[in-house]
Amino acid sequence: MIDNKTVKLLSDLSLTMFRKNFFGIYHGAISAKQDHNSFVINKSDAIFDEMSDNSFCKLNMNKQDYRWKVASIESHIHSTIYNNIHEAKYIAFGVPIYTTAYTFEHDEIIFDDFFGKTTFPTIKVYDPGDYNTWYDRNALEITKYLKETNEHIMVIKGIGTYVYDRDINNLVKRIAILENSCRLLSIKSSFK
Repeated sequence: MIDNKTVKLLSDLSLTMFRKNFFGIYHGAISAKQDHNSFVINKSDAIFDEMSDNSFCKLNMNKQDYRWKVASIESHIHSTIYNNIHEAKYIAFGVPIYTTAYTFEHDEIIFDDFFGKTTFPTIKVYDPGDYNTWYDRNALEITKYLKETNEHIMVIKGIGTYVYDRDINNLVKRIAILENSCRLLSIKSSFK
């Protein structure tokens, strides 16, 4: 059974992040760790601006059962992060438009605005290499990268952004500042 408070929290945040273009209609993932063995994540057919009880499933991190077949394609990555990064309580994956577009032409994000500069140092853009083998490698590569940095965020060239945190408000704040900063960088480049 999934806790109603968790469903409401994730549903409300999904709608907000959908409106800010972090999630697409069917593209993205959001999860919350329930205990040391389980987490709640959206299903693969979830529509992020209309989340309900039926949009989520509870998965056991140590035993894959039938629920893993209906869960988000990102479930394995979320499980690996939860198993290896103990301070991760919430995880989100999305394709924020400005941030992802910025990765096509840059190897790092150097912030110019106040909130970007005071929140993040420079963020390296991770190059996933061969896209054809990405889903065979991504859980380990993402987890390793996140463990080696203190920023709780990973921007992947042409793929999107992973963010985790112990506090859901900090997670949303990181997402909002990153995307807004990249939007400002995009607008700035149009003035040249």
